[in-house]
Amino acid sequence: MNVAFLRALVALVPISICCVWSVVVFLRAGAVGTFLQLLGAGRLLVVVLMHVAEALYLFPVMQWGAPHSVGHELDFFSALLGLTLVPIGSVV
Repeated sequence: MNVAFLRALVALVPISICCVWSVVVFLRAGAVGTFLQLLGAGRLLVVVLMHVAEALYLFPVMQWGAPHSVGHELDFFSALLGLTLVPIGSVV
């Protein structure tokens, strides 16, 4: 089994928990902050799923891992949004 795939699966567990927790909190409160947390958690889930796809060599047209490729840019901006929106949602 691929090491990158195992790392992506390990990262999938806490991110999935964060997503489920964000959905539950949003459905209970429905505030702007909880919505921002939900969006950020969703972006982080996209990052982890992209790493799973990269480890399994899915969608080779995305050129996973190559600098300035579509996959790299999508991964970077999803991570940036996720790591920005989750803390902002906690503060708001």
